[in-house]
Amino acid sequence: LQPTEQLPQRSISTPGFSSSSLPQFYDAVEPVDFEGFLMMQLNNLDSDLLQELGDFPEDDLDVAFTPKEHRTLQPSLPEEGAELDLHVRDCVQTYIRDWLVVNRKNQGNNETFIFKKKGSRRDLHKTLQKQTFESEISDYSDTNCQAGPRHLKILCDESGRTTLTSGDFDLRSLQPDPRLTNLLQHINAEDFERQNEEARQSNRPAELFVLYPGIDEEDAVEIRPVPECPKEHLGNRILVKVQALKFEIEIEPLFLSLALYDIKERKKISENFHCDLNSEQFKGFLRMHTPCIDSSSQSRAAVFSITYPSPDIYLVVKIEKVLQQGEIGDCAEPYMVLKESEGGKSKDKIEKLKAQAETFCQRLGKYRMPFAWVPINLANFFNMSTLEREVAESEVLNGRSSTGDRRTMTMQTRRLSERSVGSEDAPTTPTFKTTTITINTFFKQEGDRLSDEDLLKFLADYKRSSSLQRRVKSIPGLLKLEMLPAPEALPCCLSTELLQVKPFPENRSRPHKEVLEFPVREIYVPHIVYRNLLYVYPQRLNFANRLASARNITIKIQFMCGEDPTCAMPVIFGKSSGPEFVQEVCTPVTYHNKYPDFYEEVKIKLPAKLTEKHHLLFTFYHISCQPKQEACVETLLGYSWLPILLNDRLQTSQYCLPVALDKLPANYSMHSAEKIPPQSPPIKWAEGHKGVFNVEVQAVSSVHAQDNHLEKFFTLCHALESQVAFPIRVMNEKITEATLEHELKLSIICLNSSRLEPLVLFLHLVLDKLFQLAVQPMVIAGQTANFSQFAFESVVAIVNSLHNSQDLSKDHHGRNCLLASYVYYVFRLPEVQRDIVKLGGPSSGSLPESRYYTYGRTSAVSVGSRLLKSRATSCSNPDIAGIQSATDEEITSIMSSRVADRCYSRMSYYSEPSSNIASACTSPRPSTKKHFHEELALQMVVSTGMVRESVFKYAWFFFELLVKSMAQYVHNMDKQDIPRRSRFSDRFKDDITTIVNVVTSEVAALLVKPQKESEQAEKINISLAFFLYDLLSLMDRGFVFNLIKHYCNQLSNKLNTLPTLISMRLEFLRILCSHEHYLNLNLFFLPSGSAPTSPSPSLSSQNSSSCSSFQDQKIANMFDLTADYRQQHFLTGLLFTELAAALDTEAEGISRVQRKAISAIHSLLSSHDLDKSCRKPEAKRKVAALYLPLIGIILDALPQLHDFTVSDGRGKGRTGTLDEEQEAANPISQNIALAIAGNQFNVLRTSGSSVSTVPYKQANILSPEITRCLLICFLWIMKNADQNLIKKWISDLPSVQLNRVLDLLFICVPAFEYKGKQSSDKVSTQVLQKSRDVKARLEEALLRGEGARGEMMRRCRMPAGNDRFPGLNENLRWKREQTHWRQANERLDKTKAEFDQEALLSGNLATEANLIILDMQENIIQACSAADCRDNLMGGVLKVLVNSLSCDQSTTFLTHCFASLRTLIVKFGDLLFEEEVEQCADICQRVLQHCSSSIDTTRIQACATLYLLMRYSFSSTSVRYPHWYQSQTLAAQPVFVLSLFSCQTTGCASSAAILQGL
Repeated sequence: LQPTEQLPQRSISTPGFSSSSLPQFYDAVEPVDFEGFLMMQLNNLDSDLLQELGDFPEDDLDVAFTPKEHRTLQPSLPEEGAELDLHVRDCVQTYIRDWLVVNRKNQGNNETFIFKKKGSRRDLHKTLQKQTFESEISDYSDTNCQAGPRHLKILCDESGRTTLTSGDFDLRSLQPDPRLTNLLQHINAEDFERQNEEARQSNRPAELFVLYPGIDEEDAVEIRPVPECPKEHLGNRILVKVQALKFEIEIEPLFLSLALYDIKERKKISENFHCDLNSEQFKGFLRMHTPCIDSSSQSRAAVFSITYPSPDIYLVVKIEKVLQQGEIGDCAEPYMVLKESEGGKSKDKIEKLKAQAETFCQRLGKYRMPFAWVPINLANFFNMSTLEREVAESEVLNGRSSTGDRRTMTMQTRRLSERSVGSEDAPTTPTFKTTTITINTFFKQEGDRLSDEDLLKFLADYKRSSSLQRRVKSIPGLLKLEMLPAPEALPCCLSTELLQVKPFPENRSRPHKEVLEFPVREIYVPHIVYRNLLYVYPQRLNFANRLASARNITIKIQFMCGEDPTCAMPVIFGKSSGPEFVQEVCTPVTYHNKYPDFYEEVKIKLPAKLTEKHHLLFTFYHISCQPKQEACVETLLGYSWLPILLNDRLQTSQYCLPVALDKLPANYSMHSAEKIPPQSPPIKWAEGHKGVFNVEVQAVSSVHAQDNHLEKFFTLCHALESQVAFPIRVMNEKITEATLEHELKLSIICLNSSRLEPLVLFLHLVLDKLFQLAVQPMVIAGQTANFSQFAFESVVAIVNSLHNSQDLSKDHHGRNCLLASYVYYVFRLPEVQRDIVKLGGPSSGSLPESRYYTYGRTSAVSVGSRLLKSRATSCSNPDIAGIQSATDEEITSIMSSRVADRCYSRMSYYSEPSSNIASACTSPRPSTKKHFHEELALQMVVSTGMVRESVFKYAWFFFELLVKSMAQYVHNMDKQDIPRRSRFSDRFKDDITTIVNVVTSEVAALLVKPQKESEQAEKINISLAFFLYDLLSLMDRGFVFNLIKHYCNQLSNKLNTLPTLISMRLEFLRILCSHEHYLNLNLFFLPSGSAPTSPSPSLSSQNSSSCSSFQDQKIANMFDLTADYRQQHFLTGLLFTELAAALDTEAEGISRVQRKAISAIHSLLSSHDLDKSCRKPEAKRKVAALYLPLIGIILDALPQLHDFTVSDGRGKGRTGTLDEEQEAANPISQNIALAIAGNQFNVLRTSGSSVSTVPYKQANILSPEITRCLLICFLWIMKNADQNLIKKWISDLPSVQLNRVLDLLFICVPAFEYKGKQSSDKVSTQVLQKSRDVKARLEEALLRGEGARGEMMRRCRMPAGNDRFPGLNENLRWKREQTHWRQANERLDKTKAEFDQEALLSGNLATEANLIILDMQENIIQACSAADCRDNLMGGVLKVLVNSLSCDQSTTFLTHCFASLRTLIVKFGDLLFEEEVEQCADICQRVLQHCSSSIDTTRIQACATLYLLMRYSFSSTSVRYPHWYQSQTLAAQPVFVLSLFSCQTTGCASSAAILQGL
């Protein structure tokens, strides 16, 4: 071999390149006709193996209806028997129907995802054997001494003496260790090898990657998170239990209401919770006013929800009492001055007051009056240190996110998942403390300060000044509350609609109640439950100019379905200790106040179907508090009303209504009180028909959108679906049948103008309606109306708006979480109704049964020109003219090639309303039925301008829609058994091809733009990869492979930066290779050797001219990336191509790309290793055979591997000189470079050449972590591949390649060396110093010697000419406290159990890795022994063995290593002692060191090996070379003596004893 041999230069090594200069191997080859090839080959395969590994199931995608989990025992529904209009029916159907999920039956069945998620298997530590290492065995005498990780233990003489004499050892008096059986017997070498192999293969772990620590998953783009299932929004839930309410005197029933207020937002943020703690005696006072007491009204515990915690939130408790004569202050005075404990006159007064209260209760029991209140600041119980973080998480939970960082968004998504699932491990309200609150003072209510405005103002002043409390009259008393975080599964709880929430036991009489939240900001969570509530807040009444009779004013509020008094509906929620629903409710009375303020909240359950007759009726009364003979309690003052619907829309706002003083006229409810027309006789109004009554009406409804655009859209859609009478009224417009089509199109376009919150709330229903319109053609007034394009463009606009909103969260792939959830759970194929035809013209009866037209297919020229125009106008950087033009030409060619051949057969157009039916039926080609996936693909192809730009910017949404609709189509049409080629039409396949090509071109165009556009290109690229990933489960796989090929080649022709190109293709391929049928897709079950030899040179063989000398080209091709391999194993071939290209280039930024490539391979192999279907050895052999070309790629990349013998301390220590540090920083030692250049291992010792003299191509050096990842992949293949195949391959390897294999094994040894327990105790400084002194004096005396003895010792300290053996370097061995292990120990903060588990895994990994290396050495020895080329490899094998013995090894490995070494001595003894003298000397030294081991097993094995070595050495050399044998014996003596002084006295003495016995 010529040492100056140059590598062939590749054009991709330059930073820039054109498509013409790309090497041939980088282009994707033509894939096989997969379907035909598979059917032809399946008949010849082993059926058992196919069944074990899993063939391609035709029902791989399972369309399943998953029952929707409802929080309540019964789903929330409209009242039973109610007539529902179409909109309510659609809403209810959307909320109660099951989820439709397309499941992958075979995805996630193995342990790969579990292992990646948790990092390890729970039961792994139970199955692993604890490995014993010399470095961790300590002999506790007087001191506790510890060894370094690489070297044997250094212990002190227990007597403390610094010198030892021969008298310290009496070998004859010592008990020797047991000797190995059959050691002295002559055994055939082949039998010896067979026994060793059987022993090595026993008790080995089946999986290798479970022992290897997982790498950073930053590049794991193949993880597509399953969206969160849509759920009802629940904020931070707080359970408030009212435990006691007492005053100094107890004379009457009292009633409590609790609500939350946010003083910063100046808003009430919850509805009222009503309860009372009245005794049975006081309840009896009100029995005549209480028809029944439902159990739901007896609740004394409320669950409040706070989405946005704040220190400005107050819990306000208001107390009311039964109305009685007197001002609030007069009624409260007895509570402030009297005490029951005083007795005497006080007791008499109390009894008198109690009797009066009973009288008032019997007469005025249905009326209340304000009494007292108290605020409780929740900031006292919030953990303010974590409040800001929790608020941020709450914003993420509610759809708010403003960051685009992938790692940050991944963490946010994880927190969102944990919070929404309600994990038991994480408390629901981590910022809230469980506490008991005791209130001893109440504020007296002020009659002129009862409104919420006054309350919020007082709370703000109360928070700023503590002295305010002293200025307000207070009432002594006791209120005891318990506040604690509410669990999600709270037993015996009622929802805000009084539905029973799971779990709900039957024997519980006093339930909890959930209190509805009124959040301070929007919550972007779509509706998933039926809720239809109305809240009425009477605020103020001004009767100042009325007669004196209007003083004690109350307002009776009723919800009417007609004008008759009997039409009052029992839909008003009751209060405490009463019925659940009532027909009327009265506001509290402020005594003698003509312009009272009100704070009442009236909660109404709206009927599902509202008509123009439904209205709110307000009746104003004066309440007579003084009992008068034959006087009525109530005196009518007037009426007012508010129609619920205005132009068929729910009215919600603030109103100032006039009050009619007389009886209301007939049909009054048809008009509003402000605009009622003149009546006869005229209505008498208070204040001349001016507004005197202020009221606010708010709705919380999942039926009424309360948005003009949404309501118009829903109304017009339902007008199409039902037979309505025209004209119809939509708000203030009258729409005739002739204008219906135009108005509907206009409403579709304006949907995106809706406010974001209602759009999100009704997102599921809006998208369902739009998709229905996309495939449901209509005939309106005799005209064919097609809304496909308008519906599609509206969907695109909505998708764009949701993605652009800073208030909505995205996952780490940039997918909007709301849209992802909709596609995954909600979307289902729209049902096309053939009978939807709007009658209105005389010709409508003669129409055909169905008229389905495909809209939007234009000629190829127009499509291409429109795409060109949109590209030119929508580019974010219009200055890049050249790039734009290139892209435009490409898009034009794509569109023309895909559309021109079928533009006439599929071309159709939209029929304008003015066109007649005949022309519409004859020009286009009608189809029997529109399929959603075909229509969606068509609209994506023909979209233009900004619509097209948004389509491909957020292509993931439309791709996932396509896939789910295709899966449903196959399922609904029972096409699972139909061959894949026939499942979908050719036109649809053409559209898919066009879409893929255009998206690929879009990705390439974005990559040459600024960084923000490049990030968008990455997301689109990932979306396209997932799309093709999904298509592999639905379509012709050969067709999909061709799409992949076109993608790769098109991207290569477009990009001019190699790292970017490889990175994009790597992410793309990594996703595809994560397919659950990846192995079958690569035809791994077919023997690679059966493929014909590729006529083109392989990637590996381009760097090795000796491949042509292989004896068996078929086996050689199995280890090379040939064209046939890339065709037969298409995806794997593409991935290996990217890896080889990444390792071969030197462009800037290539390191990250190399990491991506190796991480992808590592991820694949780890998934195979953990896959249950690959557990059988024959299956793993076939899988490993698929990855054999990786061996050639790794061997070619040998100069780029990190040199662990330098960085891990086998070179210069951390405290070396500058020259030493520079020497240690050299990543490739002299040996590696010379070996790659072609030198034999036995020449390296004496060669004076340096790395600089070898003209080898410089390469980027991989990091230690990535090098280990690559090496663990190599070891996995070697472990699981067919060993006979490996031996055959080795036997045909030329010497250069064989040396590379040995050098690779040499690197593997320190790469996986055991580092010792990270939690081990610090080494005693005094012991270390004492050991250093002893050894320094010994070595100084021994090194003074000349000749063989001195040379032997000098070689022991620093082996000459081999930088890979600086293992005995002083700086590391004797100054271990300065190495990185101790630094790591100080940085880490782990428990002892975690350290122990890490040590267990690390120990088993080191053992298994070295055993695989030993297996490979045995294979090399056996293969080359049969080929009679042992002279060329013995030095290399011995070097690897010496390197293994130099590292800290487990007793398990050392046992097998010494056995292999003894086999080597038996088999090649003559060659060992004649040709490999230097290597033999190193082996002697290592064996001697292990003879002094403190572990019995290691000591026995080492002594046996040393004896056998000496025995064969004597027999082979003493006769022929007596002088040489004498010099070697003398040289070995000081080393043996040194080893005795460097070990335990007991251990070395036992070794000496056993050697004496032998």
